[in-house]
Amino acid sequence: MALSVSDIPINGPVAGISVGQDDSGHWMITSTLSAKAKTGSEIFAAGIEKNKDILLNMLEGQALQMPESQMLEGIDLARKYIEKLIDFQKDIVKEIKPIKKELVIKEIDTELKKIVDEFLKDKLETAIYHKEKQVRVNQLNEINSELEELIKEKYPEETEAKLTLAMDYIEEKNDEITHVNILKNNKRPDARKLDELRKLSAEVGIFPRIHGSGLFQRGETQVFSAVTLGSPGSEQIFDQMEIEGKKRFMHDYNFPPFSVGEVGRIGGPGRRDIGHGALAEKALIPIIPPKEEFPYTIRVVSEVLSSNGSSSMASVCGSTLALMDAGIPIKEKAAGIAVGLMMDGEKYKILTDIQGPEDHYGDMDLKIAGTKNGINAIQMDVKIDGVGMNILEDAFKQAKKARLEILDVISKTIKEPRAELSPFAPRVYSLQVNPAKIGMIIGPGGKTINEITAETGASIDIEDDGTVFITCEDAEMAKKAIGKVKALTKEAKVGEVYQGKVVKITDFGAFIEICPKQDGLLHISELGRNIRRVEEVIHQGDVVGVKIKNIDDNGKISLVLEKKKV
Repeated sequence: MALSVSDIPINGPVAGISVGQDDSGHWMITSTLSAKAKTGSEIFAAGIEKNKDILLNMLEGQALQMPESQMLEGIDLARKYIEKLIDFQKDIVKEIKPIKKELVIKEIDTELKKIVDEFLKDKLETAIYHKEKQVRVNQLNEINSELEELIKEKYPEETEAKLTLAMDYIEEKNDEITHVNILKNNKRPDARKLDELRKLSAEVGIFPRIHGSGLFQRGETQVFSAVTLGSPGSEQIFDQMEIEGKKRFMHDYNFPPFSVGEVGRIGGPGRRDIGHGALAEKALIPIIPPKEEFPYTIRVVSEVLSSNGSSSMASVCGSTLALMDAGIPIKEKAAGIAVGLMMDGEKYKILTDIQGPEDHYGDMDLKIAGTKNGINAIQMDVKIDGVGMNILEDAFKQAKKARLEILDVISKTIKEPRAELSPFAPRVYSLQVNPAKIGMIIGPGGKTINEITAETGASIDIEDDGTVFITCEDAEMAKKAIGKVKALTKEAKVGEVYQGKVVKITDFGAFIEICPKQDGLLHISELGRNIRRVEEVIHQGDVVGVKIKNIDDNGKISLVLEKKKV
């Protein structure tokens, strides 16, 4: 709106809206947070109006294995409200009547154009049509270097200005060659069919020491994914504007410069790393088992080793392999693919598994990830005004075909999650205790739980409902920790017999510790008819056999002597 009423030229207005589903699965705008949490679906769509039609220029969404037809219904609903938002903006623009600045784009002059055309001849087409990315890049770099020398020779006084125009012209020629050959001849740079995937390969168990690992390759795009399993307490705490809570599944994505043959500084995650990692995480969340079934905190890191198109979708595939290699009982296998578009007027062609020049010179990059049942995540950007529903329907259909082909390769590599976790992965054990007993486990200032951790090496996490998770790499130490927790939280019952230690003597009886931190009173009258002092029968520190006689409403335990002093 701000750009529309300013003096800045804009091909708009543009509008965007979020759509989701209600509790019954019907699409609606601005769905509630509770509905989003329940249905797991949300799509953000943006677009413009052209020739009385709404063309979409951006999509970002997530769902729970949603059929393509159902997602298209949600996108179509968004278009209707985008139209209303655009009309609203148009009314304001009409009232303000902004005067736009004239946009003057300097174009290449006839003489320079003739020089470049004579220099190029068929060099560009020869360079573009190579299966190997590096060969193509090297040849294009050579062309640019030779052209730079030519421009310096022809225009010694205007080298910089003329070179800029010449390079822009070469980009236009690259774009034109790529478009024409695909639209007219179905000719792609690497000679594939329009709906053909590049060569696929998949491996698991690359490094035995890692809890789970997978290597996925599609053409020259190669991604290595590693899984690390942690205790429930390793969950990531987040506090956002709308929601707060914990994350027990995380996916991180790293795109180092060497993956595209470049040299650069490797530091913290950049915009690309964060965005691509988040997209792949959305695609994987629907297949992660619930905490009740698999209580571990799960982290997957995808390292892009080589990239020539759609490494984010390759990370979905690599992560699926790694998750199964780790023995995580995922609900379904997930895979992702990017489809592109070449368009001229009303004529268009959808391209499966775009790479290099098809991405750079193409008109659309549509990433779709999901399972055999449907879509989990989607993201789209375009370099044209936008795309209509007819193009999206064709793209969805072609993406599904490719996704199923990739899933078949993954299934042939590893049919189902491994039956056992890696021997190097920690084991998580769970037990349920009375929530009122949680304080017994923790102890004053955390003293008790820290003592158990120090003695056994186990990590102990406690939920408010009384669920206790014990994580430990050593099975024997885990059993020891479990025993201590059970002893601390044991529910005493009338009639049970214990060997207890006398911890305190009073005039009216002795307090016997029947369980850690849990005492009962053995009244003096229970020691014998003529006993006047407790010490006549037992002393502090003695171990005696006692039986629970009664437990009152306040939880106080009365004991009777089961047998003589031990």
